Amino acid sequence: MASDARIVAVLGPTNTGKTTYAIERMLAHRTGVIGLPLRLLAREVYDRIVALRGPSVVALVTGEERIVPPRTQYWVCTVEAMPEGMGADFAAVDEIQLCADPERGHVFTDRLLRMRGLHETLFMGSDTMRGTIAALVPKVQFMHRERMSELVYSGQKKISRMRPRSAIVGFSVENVYAIAELIRRQKGGAAVVMGALSPRTRNAQVDMYQNGEVDFLVATDAIGMGLNLDVDHVAFSSLTKFDGRRMRQLAPNELAQIAGRAGRGFKSGTFGTTGDAPALDDAVARAIMDHQFTPQNKINWRNHALQFGSIDRLIETLEAKPEDERLVRAREADDLRALKALGQVTEVFARASDGPSVKLLWDVCRIPDFRGISHAEHADLLERIFCDLHQSGRIPDDWLARQIKRIDRTDGDIDALSKRLAFIRTWTYVAQRKGWTGDESHWRGATRVVEDRLSDALHERLTQRFVDRRTSVLLRRLGQKEAMVADVNETGEVTVEGEYVGKLDGFRFRADKGAGGAEEKTIKSAALQALAPQFHLRADRFYNAPDTEIDFTEQGGLMWGSSAVGKLVPGSDALKPQVEVFVDDVAGPEVVQKVQRRLQHFIDRKIAALFEPLLSLARDEALAGLAKGFAFQLVENFGILPRAQVAEDVKALDQDARGALRKHGIRFGQFTIFMPLLLKPAPTRLRLVLWSLAKGLNEFPESPPPGLVTIPVEADAPQGADTMSGYRNAGARAIRIDMLERLADMLRGEDSRGGFEAKADMLSITGMTLEQFAELMQGLGYKAEKGEREKVKPVDLTTPKDGAPKVAEAPAETPDTPVMDVAAEEPAGGITAEPAAEAPADEPEPVADMPDEGIAPVAADVPETPKAEEQIPQVSEGETPQGTAADAGIAAPETEVFYTFTWGRAPRANTNQRRGGAGGDRPKGKGKPRKGAPRGDKGAKAQNFSARPPRKEKQIDPDNPFAAALMGLKDNK
Repeated sequence: MASDARIVAVLGPTNTGKTTYAIERMLAHRTGVIGLPLRLLAREVYDRIVALRGPSVVALVTGEERIVPPRTQYWVCTVEAMPEGMGADFAAVDEIQLCADPERGHVFTDRLLRMRGLHETLFMGSDTMRGTIAALVPKVQFMHRERMSELVYSGQKKISRMRPRSAIVGFSVENVYAIAELIRRQKGGAAVVMGALSPRTRNAQVDMYQNGEVDFLVATDAIGMGLNLDVDHVAFSSLTKFDGRRMRQLAPNELAQIAGRAGRGFKSGTFGTTGDAPALDDAVARAIMDHQFTPQNKINWRNHALQFGSIDRLIETLEAKPEDERLVRAREADDLRALKALGQVTEVFARASDGPSVKLLWDVCRIPDFRGISHAEHADLLERIFCDLHQSGRIPDDWLARQIKRIDRTDGDIDALSKRLAFIRTWTYVAQRKGWTGDESHWRGATRVVEDRLSDALHERLTQRFVDRRTSVLLRRLGQKEAMVADVNETGEVTVEGEYVGKLDGFRFRADKGAGGAEEKTIKSAALQALAPQFHLRADRFYNAPDTEIDFTEQGGLMWGSSAVGKLVPGSDALKPQVEVFVDDVAGPEVVQKVQRRLQHFIDRKIAALFEPLLSLARDEALAGLAKGFAFQLVENFGILPRAQVAEDVKALDQDARGALRKHGIRFGQFTIFMPLLLKPAPTRLRLVLWSLAKGLNEFPESPPPGLVTIPVEADAPQGADTMSGYRNAGARAIRIDMLERLADMLRGEDSRGGFEAKADMLSITGMTLEQFAELMQGLGYKAEKGEREKVKPVDLTTPKDGAPKVAEAPAETPDTPVMDVAAEEPAGGITAEPAAEAPADEPEPVADMPDEGIAPVAADVPETPKAEEQIPQVSEGETPQGTAADAGIAAPETEVFYTFTWGRAPRANTNQRRGGAGGDRPKGKGKPRKGAPRGDKGAKAQNFSARPPRKEKQIDPDNPFAAALMGLKDNK
């Protein structure tokens, strides 16, 4: 080096033109070499110099690429690939602050200490290196360059609100891909730039961004190393990164290096955070804007004076300690780790027995682990390469050909192609080593062709996955505020500028491709502007549509044909719900109001039509006192009230009040007070929706299929849903409340204490088999005792010995026998049976204390119900069944199953004292009734075990239209 050689450290923040200044200085000399931190940046600088001086005098040397013309004057290299001892007039190293990098810092430190040009040497980097360079490099001169544009912190911002010409930075491949996918959905697409990409793929992606095909760039921190891009804003998606050993926080100077990519030339830029990254601390943000950072007083170092006498000696020199206090021994790098691993292999240790073989082993260990599979697998590959080189002086062509052929495939997704690119980079690096292959030119060309083919395929896959060209074009037209033409066909399909973009569903736009929420918003922002006139035309058509085109769903939705246009929401009154419309904001308030008015008119008219009896009851001003209060409760409960809920109120109603209520169609049933007209399918469906709204349910119960007497009970149904459906739960099934009242009328004439069997009419009205009916009765509180008996055909009448047919005498009717034993324990809030004298003529006599609990349904899949077997008296001893010879042979009797039902509630204590009547001779406190005469005993009547007081004379309601006839019957009895 000449004594007058200049050493200059050009320091300053990003966007100061340091790299451009170095290129100018190098071209001012006859020869020169420049070292750059990334092969992507090296390729960019190479292209710039080739454009100025031509390709015949410019060389490009990286780990995987080597272009060296015969008349090379200027060498553009990665820092690791810079040739030593070539005696160039000019030498430069960019991003010299990477001396502090834990992975590669020792390489930059070596260039700082030993790389010199004959006439001029430049070190470009951050001001943080000023003190260290001054201490380690004698006679160095410093040149400070100011940033050409302003860098401003803009805070935290969502990706969806990121403005065009922004770069979002991630620190892992997975993070980069996730952000790029999100931007594709929201913004139309993004270019992807990572250090692991081949230069060909990276350049193709950057060209897309620079040409305006996409407005967003998603990159790793590779863009922080001098890549010149047209970026206005840089956003960090994370403030931590994995440095090869652990996750750590990024230092302010590292953030500044990346943020500085925003604003090129004299154009100002901004930086901030996005995604999960929190906002920057004020102190950190201010330090980045003012370019004030902690000086780097310690840099990584590794001994360059290596000794190759043995593997152990080489390792010893590599681990030597520095002498200067500013130098810190670098942590164990991949090449040193590989050397130690191979030194433990017996064959390798035996072969590396002299200086040249140890030197060869070290060169092999420096092959980068591009594949990143595992250290052991990488060591196995290096072992094979070293043994081949040591034994035969080169890598076998057939083995190398097989390795490359396995990789030469362009099928698969992005991950598969990225892995193959990483694999081919290993063989590209090997092919670049002089003397390692038999035909260097052939293998360099072969690996280059495969890498280019994989690079093109990867660029294509990246574009397919992360760029939606149609959306990108629409957004660009939207940004340019050009008028776009939209068209909607009869099926609602929307085209903008002739491109299909989605579908109008009612008054909401659905983006194409079944896109998620983010992508849907993106296409909306471009397409809805053109759809505004279409919304007004559609709103006019909807407003004039008949009610038959509009309907409500069982979940409270409002439909116009097959399109959802709104939903019901609770109003001030349960019978006056409000409407929430589904209209895109771009349609405007006029369209919203028109749709809302039309839907409100529809639901108001629907309620008025289906609930007319209930609304008439609410408006009846003639009702007063208890009748008015009872009517209010009935209206509040949509026309259906469990009797147990209002038992005391029902008792308090006099006959006039009941008559006034009955005029509105109200039926006072044994179990339920209801309006039969409101049990029809249409009112039931609407009642469930209105009740669910009033209850604030998230999921509304569905109305039962029409025509079913019983339905299965849904265990997870909200309380009260069975009543609103018009059913009463009874065990595993629920029975329709009007049919339950008919069943109660039938049961009222049965002996609930002595036991009775099901009649054919009971099974018929419930539509059940005998077994299903038994389950229903148990759900209603009865005990069902199963038995078997000999089946008697209906034609086999008994014949007495005198030959005259004899019919068994049926038990005498007992009008006072209740459906259920009134002595049963009355639950809290249960029904107290009214005396028959208090019941109006058109109201069935109440069943005795029936607790309002347990319900049973009838399903659509219930098989056809067979009629119950008729009750046939037993044949008395000595009688011969008619049609049977006395000496006929005895065949095996045919049996049948039957059930005997008795009221199953436990009687309560002191019943006789509290109620009097039958059973008064029972001991005090005993609830068990006396056993009556067995059923079927000759001449005996069925016992009535009712504990109700003697019936009073039933009064005839003078308002009853049959009053005169009833009076005549009474007089003639």
